[in-house]
Amino acid sequence: MTPNEFRVERDSMGELRVPAWALWGAQTQRAVQNFPLSGLPMPRAFLRALGLVKWAAAGANLELGEIDKVRGFAIQRAALEVAEGRHDAHFPVDVFQTGSGTSSNMNANEVIARLATQYAGGAPVHPNDHVNRSQSSNDVIPTAIHVGAALGVAEQLVPALRELTETIARKAADVGDTVKTGRTHLMDAMPLTLGQELGAWRAQLEDGIARLQSTRPRLHSLALGGTAVGTGINAPPQFGARAAALLSRQTGLDLQPSRNPFASIAAQDTAVELSGQLRTIAVSLMKIANDLRWMNSGPLAGLGEIALPALQPGSSIMPGKVNPVVPEAVAMAAAQVIGNDVTVSIAGQSGSFQLNVMLPVIAYDLLQSIALLAASAHMLGRSAIAGFAVNARQVASALDRNPMLVTALSPVIGYDQAAAIAKRALAEGRPIREVATEMTDLSSERLARLLDPAALTRGGVRHGTGD
Repeated sequence: MTPNEFRVERDSMGELRVPAWALWGAQTQRAVQNFPLSGLPMPRAFLRALGLVKWAAAGANLELGEIDKVRGFAIQRAALEVAEGRHDAHFPVDVFQTGSGTSSNMNANEVIARLATQYAGGAPVHPNDHVNRSQSSNDVIPTAIHVGAALGVAEQLVPALRELTETIARKAADVGDTVKTGRTHLMDAMPLTLGQELGAWRAQLEDGIARLQSTRPRLHSLALGGTAVGTGINAPPQFGARAAALLSRQTGLDLQPSRNPFASIAAQDTAVELSGQLRTIAVSLMKIANDLRWMNSGPLAGLGEIALPALQPGSSIMPGKVNPVVPEAVAMAAAQVIGNDVTVSIAGQSGSFQLNVMLPVIAYDLLQSIALLAASAHMLGRSAIAGFAVNARQVASALDRNPMLVTALSPVIGYDQAAAIAKRALAEGRPIREVATEMTDLSSERLARLLDPAALTRGGVRHGTGD
């Protein structure tokens, strides 16, 4: 067949020309013509989930006697091929389409029906009567969103975050005893160790994993079986439970039918919740990325505490310049995830009565956020944190001249005298201990004990509010 050959397909609205090579039918073709908005098709993760939902639906229909074995097995075979990505070229519908995702559901129904008709030995398989049996777009698409997101979280994001926390832990074990100047408001503050600084990053990410896990019970709840509005019209009473059980076995996830299919179809609160957790993880990754950028800044005019791995030339005009490209890329990805969360939040409240009508964009942005965060976590760990080197001389020099060490003297000599020492040390560019020797009657031994930076990272003498 040549690209210009067509065949005639029919649906309830009449005849339509469809490319001869295409597996889709008339309803998909109408969507292609009606929604030429972005050129963005639904993502692979969504098509995988949609194929799995169609496979499970056919299996449930088989178990309940709603479809004959020849057609049922043929549909399951074709649906698994869709899930595996063997027919992605035949899913051309734009993300920005009908808000229920009906066009994408029918795209799947038509592709699977055409394939299944071949696998059934020519027995006609109808997109609606057979592939879509016991289903509606209104419960299929929310189910595919939950399944796709749950798989992405379990298979991609949580493992990537765990790998990153382990990378941070290994780096902390390697350089964690290094004492450095702490910073608050970007200004010199009390010292801490690199292990403590990296440990804070690790705790942020561990909390992010815990937040994701807390969403699982609701994310693993499926709308399938509710059909059009939640009543389950045209579906056997056990359809949702049977399909969820099949999906659980196929995916390894603990999936359950929704306790209230009306809510699962009318609203997308769980998607909004998960998007919020993803936004929080994005904020954590951006914070870590920016810390790395600051610590790496220089090599002469910045902080220069660490040197990130040199990955590529940093300038087209300044020879020898090397930039912190990985943290920058991660920060941009995090910004995209934060923007996606705004979209998902707006989309989540964009339902009227019994149906949310921004399902495709919820699916797209949610799955993109999961993939971006997983890739960012891998890259940040492998290409930045694992390989950075500590500039011990620079760290020690800054620490020795840190005027905030005087905080440890406040309980002994008073806040005002300590402030005077700090101001003089800063003005004269001298170490606090040297100036304190001149301005107090404390012995050198006591000053050494009070101003020992390593001791101060373990608590030392505490004073003030922590500002």
